[in-house]
Amino acid sequence: AYCYHGQTLLASDKCGEAIRSLQESEKFFAKAEALCKEYGETKGPGTTAKPSGHLFFRKLGSLIKNTLEKCQRENGFIYFQKVPAEAPQLELKANYGLVEPVPFEFPALNAHWTPETVAAFDLTKRPKDDSAKPKPDEEVKPLKEPDIKPQKDSGCQIS
Repeated sequence: AYCYHGQTLLASDKCGEAIRSLQESEKFFAKAEALCKEYGETKGPGTTAKPSGHLFFRKLGSLIKNTLEKCQRENGFIYFQKVPAEAPQLELKANYGLVEPVPFEFPALNAHWTPETVAAFDLTKRPKDDSAKPKPDEEVKPLKEPDIKPQKDSGCQIS
């Protein structure tokens, strides 16, 4: 998140804050990389998973490095902004691209659904009806299979 936030800050000409955000991103990436390598060396089920070798993880490392170098280079040539001591706050609530959820409410009960009506749906009091039983399937007649005998004169010889 800090990496992409740094890219956004760079695009809005806030190079000093972008550098600090990317430095924070680099710190968290190194921490995650250590945890992933430790996980890959752990004994037990799931040892075939190597999160540090995953394509996203490899691309993210180079993206952080390249973007940080670009920010430092541009800050030295163009912006000359001071790098803050604290990392910029991430905006955790998205304000674009998402639809607000509509809270679910149960619809109001119809006037016809009274306690007497609901009690009338007691399935233990239903009449015994034999028409609901499935009909027995027809008997399957056995088919006579042809008698297949091995051929002895196939022309093959074992020497």
